[in-house]
Amino acid sequence: MRLDVVTIFPEYLDPLNVSLVGKARARGQLNVHVHDLRQWTYDRHHTVDDTPYGGGPGMVMKTEPWGDALDSVLADGYETGAHAPALVVPTPSGRPFTQELAVELSERPWLIFTPARYEGIDRRVIDEYATRIPVYEVSIGDYVLAGGEAAVLVVTEAVARLLPGVLGNAESHRDDSFAPGAMANLLEGPVYTKPPAWRGREIPEVLLSGHHGKIARWRRDEALRRTTANRPDLIERCAPKAFDKKDREMLSILGWEPDPEGEPYGRFWRRTEGVEE
Repeated sequence: MRLDVVTIFPEYLDPLNVSLVGKARARGQLNVHVHDLRQWTYDRHHTVDDTPYGGGPGMVMKTEPWGDALDSVLADGYETGAHAPALVVPTPSGRPFTQELAVELSERPWLIFTPARYEGIDRRVIDEYATRIPVYEVSIGDYVLAGGEAAVLVVTEAVARLLPGVLGNAESHRDDSFAPGAMANLLEGPVYTKPPAWRGREIPEVLLSGHHGKIARWRRDEALRRTTANRPDLIERCAPKAFDKKDREMLSILGWEPDPEGEPYGRFWRRTEGVEE
């Protein structure tokens, strides 16, 4: 996979040289290029922003530097054999970045990131490149950062760990929170390691039983328990058929029941008073 990042703060992307992403780069699994947007400015102040049309506070990033930068990056990529590029635009007004989207992006061979500053990039830039290549406008959460570089690091790490060979164990992400399949709408439960007792706290006895079926059931129940406590919205969106008999029993204990009247509104479960002790 090739990754290009165009930014006015190239040093912000230094973490791409460490941990799993750094190792993937060293092994040639990731081909990362970080570009300074100011290279494509032509005034002595290297200006990349201007006042917004219509008035208002803040500044808007200009079309010319971004257009020239993206044209140059695309030309270089095509010349070096990359193909099927996609533009990833970090923005709080984008679609939520989810594990499902991370999987989708991990299947693309070339991603170009455009982390903005100030009030964002002139909209015409995004509209222009949307006519040439796929564009993903992505939000990593319902909050606003000073710039999109941190979002680039988040997206890159989530995507890179899904590439073949990046994780030491290819099965490591199978049971992750939000992983496609049985965990698609659940949070992963608690995990434990040695020693079995620490400061008077012992690990759950089932994890020492060696009974794989009971351990799998315990982990599933704990995932349901954590999801209902921390992200009830995920349970509400799930169709009842997404859960087996044991799941439904646990959800009932945790205070949930199917809501046959909620389907038209995208709600499939509803919280009751519950019976958990």
